[in-house]
Amino acid sequence: MSGADYLTNQPEVSAGSLLIASTALTGPTFARTVIYVIEHDPQGTLGVVLNRMSDAAVYNVLPAWTELAASPRAVFVGGPVATSSALCLGVAKTGVDVAKQPQLHQVLGPVAMVDLDADPDELAQVLTGVRIFAGYAGWDAGQLDEELAEGSWIVAQGLPTDLLSEPAVDVWQRVLARQPWPLPLLSTYPRHPEEN
Repeated sequence: MSGADYLTNQPEVSAGSLLIASTALTGPTFARTVIYVIEHDPQGTLGVVLNRMSDAAVYNVLPAWTELAASPRAVFVGGPVATSSALCLGVAKTGVDVAKQPQLHQVLGPVAMVDLDADPDELAQVLTGVRIFAGYAGWDAGQLDEELAEGSWIVAQGLPTDLLSEPAVDVWQRVLARQPWPLPLLSTYPRHPEEN
């Protein structure tokens, strides 16, 4: 199945979208990644890789955030840009008005960027959990459009549960499996096709 076969009529990219690496994307930076889009406008796109866990524990990097961090309580590699800086996303509890929380910047629905200078004990009252990322993935104006045209990414709507996935979940496989036919077929694509 070629990129042109399954990448026609994709939804528009917006805050809250997922960029799912297509099977054509085989480089080590983005192969089998799922990127949650935080911002998308004419100047460019910013997002974080949801499924690249680092070896660093949240406790060793930002100990105050350990209790609020979703399991696994590790820092995730958000992307290849600015990897020495931290970025935090959280999911608000049901009924919380994210727009009224000064320490949160709403991305979409209950998902928000979290101010890491805030008091995590206070935010525990309004958030179900957070994920902390080292670095991010970014595209300049027009760059992502080119990659979409090349068939590098599949665009889908993200869910809050994608952000705080359990350790055993293969996020790439799970989000592909819930897409319209024939995309679920790709979820069975082997991790190392040369070994089949």
